Amino acid sequence: MAMNVLLTGAAGFIGMSTAIRLLERGDDVLGIDNLNDYYDVRLKTARLERLQAFPRFRFRKVDVSDRAAMADVFATEQVDRVIHLAAQAGVRYSLTNPHAYIQSNVVGFMNVLEGCRAVRSSHLVYASSSSVYGGNTAMPFSESHSVDHPVSLYAATKKSNELMAHTYSHLYGLPTTGLRFFTVYGPWGRPDMALFLFTKAILEGEAIDVFNHGQMQRDFTYVDDIVDGVVAVLDRPATPDAEYQSNAPDPSTSNAPYRILNIGSHDPVRLLDFIGHLETALGRRAEKRMLPMQSGDVPATYADVSTLSRWTGVSPKTSIADGISRFVRWYRDYYQV
Repeated sequence: MAMNVLLTGAAGFIGMSTAIRLLERGDDVLGIDNLNDYYDVRLKTARLERLQAFPRFRFRKVDVSDRAAMADVFATEQVDRVIHLAAQAGVRYSLTNPHAYIQSNVVGFMNVLEGCRAVRSSHLVYASSSSVYGGNTAMPFSESHSVDHPVSLYAATKKSNELMAHTYSHLYGLPTTGLRFFTVYGPWGRPDMALFLFTKAILEGEAIDVFNHGQMQRDFTYVDDIVDGVVAVLDRPATPDAEYQSNAPDPSTSNAPYRILNIGSHDPVRLLDFIGHLETALGRRAEKRMLPMQSGDVPATYADVSTLSRWTGVSPKTSIADGISRFVRWYRDYYQV
């Protein structure tokens, strides 16, 4: 049956792609976004224009941290389920602009939870992050691992979202599912992400900054694989775990309708190899400026996605070479390079 889905961050990278998938299958989508200038607003506007071509899409310009505006959205709109993707993103930006993360990621999430409680939403799906694993070095990262050692404020705000969600699942029976995204990339991506920055620099003949001397590993995940997971999870609301044991608690489940899931490619790639695939797709060599690892970064990420696969039947399927090639084709077309 078609649903009325409230999607926050609709003009964002993952938000646009998720909205299109929902609209194409017949759902009604109310998108909200504040269209802030963290990066080029023209790219956000272009994404929004794509969505506005769908009759079942409506848009309201709202900041999730605006308590009154969010209360009005939930009070005046029909909302069956919620996908919350709006957030202040970026690990490095959090080192210099910490207050923006508290407002958007903590206060904003509080407003979403309160709205879901008020309308008795049947499921809240929200974006967490692989960054919550922080100082953990046990690979691959499992949802059952401890995430008590964040190494950036961004990661701390995402862990706080998971804790807040559990509270509302426990107190009010609100089904919530947190999705830990692993380094998402693809067409229409964010300009502050490595693939976008590298592509722009290489095409303009400029050197690229390669942190940790290229030895970092990331579980790069193509955006379509992320969207597959988001939509499949939306369709299967969290339920209490019948096998949950309070004397030996698993952090990923609960006796409340609460669940945490990784969404990654389960195939970590070394940064130098990632750059190599990009050089192949562009037909150009990169001039590399080798640098040490930055504060707030971690040397590697690697997702165990077996729980996601069991819960939804979804598994990532896009290779890094194919994903980068698709991004490069989009970039050349969009920027007429």
